[in-house]
Amino acid sequence: MEKILLTGGAGYLGSVLTSDLLIEGYNVKVVDNFNYNQTSLSGLCHYKNLEIINGDIRDNNLIRKALKDCDIIIPLAALVGAPICKKDPVGAQTINHDAIIMMLKERSNQQPIIMPTTNSAYGSGDDNNYCTEESKLNPISKYAVDKVEVEKKLLDQGNAISFRLATVFGMSPRMRLDLLVNDFTYRAVKDKFIVLFESSFKRNYIHVRDISRVFRHAIKNFGSMNNNIFNVGLSNANISKLELCQMIKKYVPDFVYIDEPIGKDPDQRNYIVSNEKIEKTGFVPQVSIDDGIQELIKGFAMIRNNFHGNV
Repeated sequence: MEKILLTGGAGYLGSVLTSDLLIEGYNVKVVDNFNYNQTSLSGLCHYKNLEIINGDIRDNNLIRKALKDCDIIIPLAALVGAPICKKDPVGAQTINHDAIIMMLKERSNQQPIIMPTTNSAYGSGDDNNYCTEESKLNPISKYAVDKVEVEKKLLDQGNAISFRLATVFGMSPRMRLDLLVNDFTYRAVKDKFIVLFESSFKRNYIHVRDISRVFRHAIKNFGSMNNNIFNVGLSNANISKLELCQMIKKYVPDFVYIDEPIGKDPDQRNYIVSNEKIEKTGFVPQVSIDDGIQELIKGFAMIRNNFHGNV
């Protein structure tokens, strides 16, 4: 079975993907700096096919050694999202950009790489806010700008797949509450109200376990998917913030949301994304937003603080 190098394997996406890869019998080498003091992989340490390296992806020697015996590379380690990149621009530059460029130089062209990027690079889409993989990119945040540049270098080098991920939601062993669906559901459950700015702004969504599924789908179908960019999201979930609140209220009836006409959301994403290209490869997401909201409500019975985030 192939050996997979998974950086950020203890993170929000990584801890789910690590578990699923181990269950399927892959050999997994995780590199993570455990910056959030997470113990998200503690229940997986009995797997003989798991190797854990506590280290920083900016360490050139560490990455060079880690790459040597790996068949596939999945680089998830990053400062994820506009807020944390704004808070720590030096970390964002060195982790999200410089370390990935260094990894691309160190890897063999014979080593396939499956890279998560972001559909936030679309900004506001075209005149109809509609985006395909061929749409003009308009990254607004530093996070998106760096992802766009890395994606270009990745595809120039070849033997690679880029996944432009929608906004992710759902429970994970390394939970994040700062993602939109997670955040709104948490506020509904704990605070019972939220004030919305620019509530008509739309974006696309995808469950964290479907992210794991799409990476495993790409491993199995790499030959036919190679050297391509794919949007990854729920095709029936291009919804506005107001529509999301309406969905949450179905399960939290005393949730109150106020649409504030004065004010500006610092995250100016507003687009409708086509996921037709990835669906044509045979990948179909399995978890709806409704399913995710119900899962989150159940999970928030266990979470009584809000340190679960990136900021």
